Amino acid sequence: MLRFAITLFAVVTSCTCQKYGCLEGDTHKLKPRNPYCKISVSFLTASCCYANFTEQLAHSPVIKVNNSYWNRCGQLSKSCEDFTKKTECFYRCSPHAARWIHPSYVAGIQSVPLCQSFCDDWYEACKDDSTCVRNWLTDWEWDENGENHCKNKCIPYSEMYANGTDMCQSMWGESFKVSESSCLCLQMNKKDMMAMKYLLSESSEESSSISSSEEYACQKKLLKFEKLMGEEEEQTR
Repeated sequence: MLRFAITLFAVVTSCTCQKYGCLEGDTHKLKPRNPYCKISVSFLTASCCYANFTEQLAHSPVIKVNNSYWNRCGQLSKSCEDFTKKTECFYRCSPHAARWIHPSYVAGIQSVPLCQSFCDDWYEACKDDSTCVRNWLTDWEWDENGENHCKNKCIPYSEMYANGTDMCQSMWGESFKVSESSCLCLQMNKKDMMAMKYLLSESSEESSSISSSEEYACQKKLLKFEKLMGEEEEQTR
């Protein structure tokens, strides 16, 4: 039964790859390519990034990605690092990212809907870690080698950001927003399989609002999918 849900998402993902392609960043592929453009619950094997990028995230702790150091205020905790990897991999690797391409910057994303629960969990995971920048895209000082440095002193995430919503909507600039829906949003895990079907629909593109019918349909399918996942876990024990 779970295979049916995965097969369904594979079809949705395949269509998305063909329709949106990849963002036009220097580190992105020109277009999604097999064998990566297929169902994957890990963004590390998605289609728009190259192997040299995924290799940088394959180990822990992550010191830097390309020329961007993650440890300017000390090494991130494992839990905080895991969330940072998820968002970084979505931007770099997922063919879905191009659905939310920034209108003024073709290598960027804008207003990708994240679930409130994901943002709250991300904040909880990082609140005791430290950072010296509020916006990780614009607030660094960059040297002649293209490496990032702090302009200000390091403070805890809990002081830099008020809560999960503030962090999600500030850390990557305009890239992410907290969704009003608890289903039509991304959590960077298997549950995104159901949400993406509706987020990639034509009606979703034409309107930024969430219809009650889409919300109901998403919630219904999500509950069914969670049940199937639970049954699958029981069978593997």
